[in-house]
Amino acid sequence: MKTVFALVDCNNFYASCERVFRPDLKHKPIVVLSNNDGCIIARSKEVKALGVKMGGPFFTLRDEIARHGIVCFSSNYALYADMSNRVMTLLEEEAPQVEVYSIDEAFLDLTGVECVVDLLSFGQRLKRKIDQCTGIPVCVGIAPTKTLAKLANRAAKKYSKTGGVVDLTDPARQRKLLELVDVGDVWGVGRRICEKLKARGIYTALDLADTDAKSIRREFSVVLERTVRELNGVACLDIESVRPVKQQIICSRSFGHRITTQQELREAVAKYTARAAEKLRAEKRLCRVISVFIRTSSHVPKEGRYSNSLSVELPCPTDDTRDLLDVAQVIFGRLWRSGFRYMKAGVILADFYEQGEYQEDLFQADLSPTNIFELEKRKASASNLMNVVDQINSSGLGNVFFASQGVSPQWSMKREHLSPAYTTRWSDLPKVW
Repeated sequence: MKTVFALVDCNNFYASCERVFRPDLKHKPIVVLSNNDGCIIARSKEVKALGVKMGGPFFTLRDEIARHGIVCFSSNYALYADMSNRVMTLLEEEAPQVEVYSIDEAFLDLTGVECVVDLLSFGQRLKRKIDQCTGIPVCVGIAPTKTLAKLANRAAKKYSKTGGVVDLTDPARQRKLLELVDVGDVWGVGRRICEKLKARGIYTALDLADTDAKSIRREFSVVLERTVRELNGVACLDIESVRPVKQQIICSRSFGHRITTQQELREAVAKYTARAAEKLRAEKRLCRVISVFIRTSSHVPKEGRYSNSLSVELPCPTDDTRDLLDVAQVIFGRLWRSGFRYMKAGVILADFYEQGEYQEDLFQADLSPTNIFELEKRKASASNLMNVVDQINSSGLGNVFFASQGVSPQWSMKREHLSPAYTTRWSDLPKVW
């Protein structure tokens, strides 16, 4: 049986999430800004039509934004994550296997579905269902391989006559589309590879598909050879329904203003450590290595520059926030230098283990059965405590944090255009009169 994949991709996802709860913004230009309201990271189609560039610094575009009446939003990741979860849940109801590829797109395994329903009709129904249930517009690309599904989805977004759904299972349609696509727009072809391919006379996706796969492997890599085969309808990439295990967890943000005091920076490091530990427990992992870094801005020539980091290996892996905070504070004490204006800090957790699958410290002072029993009892108690803290913080009914994180930090991100937490905070629920 031939494989069939679909790629469901949300249109202008961040901007669409903001518009769901602001129907008055329908057909109005919207941009979403990065952390600290720095750059434009998402645009509605109206903004794209105005020619406002992606990634442009907000402060340089203020006049243009005001002239066109563009509505700005600070990044509201809690809202985006919740809306993404709603979309992915709907997809899992419709397909036997789903691979969540990113926050706004997912691959579906539709192998065998064509025996029951027409694939184009299936895609159109899926699109309507997501729109009706979440308010998020999506496009659907259907093809025998994931690479072709990507191109089908791209065509669904680009050509409005498709209605947002393209079925690319027909080989003749595949070649017709490939001829129109620049080789640089093929999934997996980066800028440098694109330059090499064009120097070799390969300008379109069809040129690449017609190139001998073995010669591509010799000249480039097995990865690009796989892309060539996928463009020819040979499925080389399967659905990855199990999320890959993370190799490290990073918590880092630029500050809303430059930090000059040790206490403020210490609080920031503590907050990032607590957040990283929370993510670690959500992954059901323990970590053995913790790293802390602090740095000043490299873009202000008249200010002194300082950047440093330090890693420590723990005697035993842990997910206890208290243990990690103790180590992080010691590291911070060694990194701190006064007289600088710090703009960023971060914490990295690495070297992960599953519960019970690691070597205990053989050099503990007392390994008698009584002491080991007490250690295990203490671990269980610590695990229960962390679970209770996580449950309270995720319930939306309260917020438990460690005193070292500070009570009212002034260094938090600048988010002057932040929308309410419509779906994750009771007090922010939209009111209907």
